[in-house]
Amino acid sequence: MRTDFVLDSGRRVRRIGLGTMRMADRPDQRGGPTAPIWAPPTDRAELIGFLRGAVEAGVDMFDTADAYALGAGEELLAEALAPVRSEVVIATKIGNTRPSPQEWVPVGRPEFLRQQLEMSLRRLRTDRIDLLYLHRIDPTVPLADQLGVLDEARQLGKVGAIGISGVDATQLARARALAPISAVQNNYSIGDRTHHDIVELTRAAGIAFVAYFPLMLGAMGDDPRVAEIAAAYGVSITRLALSWLLHRGDHVLAIPGTTHPAHLTDNLAAAELELGAGEITVLDSVFEQTR
Repeated sequence: MRTDFVLDSGRRVRRIGLGTMRMADRPDQRGGPTAPIWAPPTDRAELIGFLRGAVEAGVDMFDTADAYALGAGEELLAEALAPVRSEVVIATKIGNTRPSPQEWVPVGRPEFLRQQLEMSLRRLRTDRIDLLYLHRIDPTVPLADQLGVLDEARQLGKVGAIGISGVDATQLARARALAPISAVQNNYSIGDRTHHDIVELTRAAGIAFVAYFPLMLGAMGDDPRVAEIAAAYGVSITRLALSWLLHRGDHVLAIPGTTHPAHLTDNLAAAELELGAGEITVLDSVFEQTR
């Protein structure tokens, strides 16, 4: 199993990166689906130390978005990674707005996307974004207009590669006909395989599939057969889940989020865990039985 992947921009990254969406607000507000992801983090200094430690641990791809804490997420990464900026890849996203802590509203008007791009460049303290995603497709604006902004930025050298996020198969096909799509970021995990078709379509297209929420176990987490396989390898269930994910294909990457050094170490170790065909078959059958 390959442990790295070469993006279309030419940058080589490890297949397990770090998602930073929840590095906002107070530490006690970050858990669960109702996390606001709204205000700058109250433990900023601690997070900067954690992010720099993540680089030392081997993380070389960090994922954020301009909508995370209204841009504070990008500012946090810019400060934390400034000493090693040339050594890491930062992926960010534009095209989602936050009218309130409870709302995520796609806005894809070209003039707005251009402004978001410039603001992201400024907050990240760079003149080139390694990987820029259209965070969500705005159904009220022609997709060609939305992707046109990202592709124009790529041609101008402001963006290394283009991605799209939260898409279905039809949207992926339309996007690929309009711009050179290098990556798709959708939710996918051992317990939630809703986007298995996108995993296969990106494999066929030779582009990266970047899984967010890659540690959603669902009913799998309570199944004794899963625990038995983890125990046989002497690993945590989460490490097993990430390894299963990477075994979906060499084009699959994962961006689990954490602020705990021990969890980070365990997540990164999943890239070295080779599962046998028999174990993968069992894990697949457990999922089918627990759906």
